[in-house]
This record gives sequence, C-alpha cells and structure tokens, in this order.
Amino acid sequence: MADITVLILGGYGVFGGRLARLLLEDGARVLVAGRSRSRAQNFCRTHGGTPLITCREDLTAALLHEHGVQVLIDAAGPFQAYDTDPYRLADAAIEAGCAYLDLSDDAGFTAQIAGLDPAAQAAHVPVISGVSTVPALSAAAVATLGQGLEQIGLIDTAILPGNRAPRGLSVMRAILGQAGRPLRLWRGGRWREVPGWSSPRRIALPGAGSRWASFIGAPDLALFPEHFGARSVLFRAGLELRLLHFGLWFMSIPVRWGVIRSLAPAARPMRWLARCFEPFGTDRGGMRVSVAGRDAAGKPSLRTWSLIAEEGDGPFIPAIAANLLVKRIAQGTLAPGARAALADLSLSEVEDGLARLRVTCSREAEPAPRLFEDALGPKWAELPTPIRRLHDIWDVERFSGQAQITGAENPFARLIAAFFRFPRSMAECQVTVTKTRRPGAETWRRDFGGPPMVSHLRALGPGLLEERFGPMRFRLQVDASTSGLSLTILSGTCLGLPIPAALLPRTTARESVVDGCFRFDVALHAPIVGLLAHYRGWLKPEADEP
Repeated sequence: MADITVLILGGYGVFGGRLARLLLEDGARVLVAGRSRSRAQNFCRTHGGTPLITCREDLTAALLHEHGVQVLIDAAGPFQAYDTDPYRLADAAIEAGCAYLDLSDDAGFTAQIAGLDPAAQAAHVPVISGVSTVPALSAAAVATLGQGLEQIGLIDTAILPGNRAPRGLSVMRAILGQAGRPLRLWRGGRWREVPGWSSPRRIALPGAGSRWASFIGAPDLALFPEHFGARSVLFRAGLELRLLHFGLWFMSIPVRWGVIRSLAPAARPMRWLARCFEPFGTDRGGMRVSVAGRDAAGKPSLRTWSLIAEEGDGPFIPAIAANLLVKRIAQGTLAPGARAALADLSLSEVEDGLARLRVTCSREAEPAPRLFEDALGPKWAELPTPIRRLHDIWDVERFSGQAQITGAENPFARLIAAFFRFPRSMAECQVTVTKTRRPGAETWRRDFGGPPMVSHLRALGPGLLEERFGPMRFRLQVDASTSGLSLTILSGTCLGLPIPAALLPRTTARESVVDGCFRFDVALHAPIVGLLAHYRGWLKPEADEP
C-alpha cells in the first residue's frame, strides 16, 4: 500500500493510533490528524507517519486535495455527539473525490449514511460507516454463521474487553451517555425499549471463562433486523471487573429515574477512576457472536464465533476492518457508494486480518431445541404448526387473543387465587401472553387485564418440566400428539419442602387447534377449596412491526 495516502482524524487515539500503526506497517503514507500538536508529534516520533494539526471543523475538500489524501478515516468520535452537520467529513471526502471510512459505533449515524449514496456514486468513491468491530466484523460473522438457516431467530453479540485495555475518552462518553437512557431493541419482531446498561448476564468466552455483560447501543441493533431478517437482535458489552460493571449499573439508576439526563459529563473523572483499577484484571479481551435459528430441515441450531485477544492486542481489533478496506481501496476493488459496513468483508478475510495479532478465533455449532421441543423430543414434530409456533421462542415473543374465565367461587379459593394472581371471572376479556427465553428456561407473563400472572418454566428431562410461581414449584408431565399438547402436575414443593399428595393442586391444561387457530383450556383446582381458575380461549402471534 505504498502508493496510497490516508488521513486519520484521531490518528493518535486508542483505536485511530492502532489503525495508523497497522497501515504504517503495510507501507501506507499516513497523516496523523488531531487537535493536539504534542500528541500527534509524539505518536509520529514513535511510530512514524506525518502529524497534521487540524480538527473536524477545519477538514475541507481543499485541505484533502492539498495533501493528496486518497482515504479519509474518522476515528475520533464520539459519533453520538455529531448533532449538527453529522456527515461533514463524508461530504468533504466526496467533494474531494477520495474514499471515506469511519469507526462509528452509533446506530443512527451508521444507518443514515446511506443518504449520501447518490453523491458517492456520482463521485465514484466508497463512503462506508461502521468500519469497526461493529457492525463490520460482527456482520461478517453473522453472514457466515447464518448460512443454511431458513430463519434466524436470534443474533446475540457481546464485546468484553480486558480491564487493562486503554480507554479512550470518546468511548467513555459513548458508554456513559447510554447508561440508563432508553435503548431500542428488536425482539420477537417488535421494537422494545430497555434502559442502557441493564439486564446483566454472564457471557461465556471459550478460553477466558465468563464475564458480566449488559445491553448497550450498537449499529447492529438498527441494521441487522432488516439486513438479516432476524426476529431478535441483542447487543451487550461488559467490564471485566464485577465492581466496575455493577458500579456503572448502580450509577445509571438516577438516569433511569429521570433525576439526571446523562452520565456523559462524568467521562473524564470516570476515566481517571477506571485507571486506578488498571492494575487489576487482565489484558485479555474477547468478542462473541451467536446466531440461532432453524435450517432447511427445521432443525434448531446455535452457531457461535468467538475471538480472544491476548497480551493487550484487543484495541487493535476495531482497526482491522478499516485496515482491510484500505487495502481494497488501494487495489481498486471496493465498490463505490455510501453504506453501512454490512457486506464488504467476509469472515475469512477478517480472520486472515486478525492473524497478524495475538488473537485466537473459534467457531462452534450445536443443536438448540426450544424448551418444549427439548422436553417432548420426537413428539414435537407431531404437534400442529400453530402450537409449535406458540412454543418456538428464541428470545421474546408476544401473543394476543381472547379468553373466557371462571374464577374462584369461595373466599378460601379466592385467597389462594389472589396469591398466584389467577384471573377473576370474566365472560370475555382480552389476553396477552409474553414469553421470554433465558438459557434453559422461559418466563411466561399472562395478562388478562388485571395483575399479570407470571411463572418460570425449565426443562427437567424427557417429558418433564418445572413451573415456578414464587416460592412454589411444580413438576409437570408434558405430552403431545397430532391433536395437541397437555400438561399434568405430578408433584410440587413450597419453600423447598414437598407438598403432600393430598394437598397438591390438580390441573387440566390442554392446547389444541380449532379452525387453524391455537386454543388453550386450563382448569386449576385445589383440594378442599375447589376451583381456583378456569380460563380458555385463543391466541395468535402479534403482527411484526416494520
């Protein structure tokens, strides 16, 4: 790449500096641009390149012409803060007739750059946003993992840097600016809102154990639902030290409650605090991309691509995609036009690019039956399609319909029914059921217009499930045939103590299909007191949102 000139804005920063070093190793002429003269000069003195003291507002087409720039790369950010004239640099690159890349991690910024496509096509230059870990690398992984799947039920990505990885101020501002703020996720074919840095979950990384991760914004959330046709797209990030991870969660509470607007103004003191903890943890970081769905034969599959970066090479990973695309620009093989970085790299190219780093990549695939599919085994295939659809839960699914309810008929039965939040008598009511999958389990939330009835289910073995209502757990036998599905209580415990058979509730729970529609009929009786609730009706999957 000795015949190409690249200008990197933020070229001495955490990620821009790594990209500059990679390009310099490949022989490119690199202009290391930024506001700080001393930082730019120190970087070039150590690693090479030419310092250029400028800022985003001063980078014009004339300046690009003056320095013979062929590729302009914005590695500065934070892209979430580009409120006025957000595509100023991209416009300057198009006017100058040079390529433009950026390392954006902001969903809106990356998605909307496609609006520049007519101008970029007319100038015959590529203008590509999100040329970083996300969405460039994650999209390459999803495209490969999803091959052969007729339906993608879930795309789940997590980035887990080591605690000793350097923290750029723009990255700190981006994360703090999202913590506690509303975050839109595509789940079960609908947009749902959660607080940023919420729902912590342990994520396993092959060779690096498991770490906590929480929901955070990324371009994948806005771009992957349509591009890959997935029913759910999730993205999490985590801090290696549990104290820091949950400390940020705790700090986000005032934002969630509306007491303060954002934690972004605390970026500098928080970076100082994070540096105090740098001696702890490791310099080992990683990334995991999982794709789950059904193949052409209807078999459920979970495919995962993981990488582990050792010895401080993690911060180079966001620079790999840009490094690869600059090579393509130098070769004249990168198509013109403005777009998000969703299909410009293959996973094989990415892995070849990562080979120059101390990075280990791995791919895994395993069967992934759903909860009832796992419990029923071969009998799952016997169920009518509408029933299988109601139990084909990859992440979150919501169903709605109508029900007729006969409630408890005496004071003692009504007291028990109220404890379990069983519905009261209604001739007809609207009903919604929301099912949320967790590893090896599901949570069902049934809403009949009053207090929701929530229970948690998990598989116990062939033909067996456990359903938990608060302190009570019930062992259920599940059976299926071409006519439908049935559930029967076998045993139960309360606070871990067995419930005597004489006091065990009885249930008649039946799922069937009538005129192509899913029907349910559930009757619950308690010894001595009699009927607790009998609800029956129909459900259909709610229509997907655009």
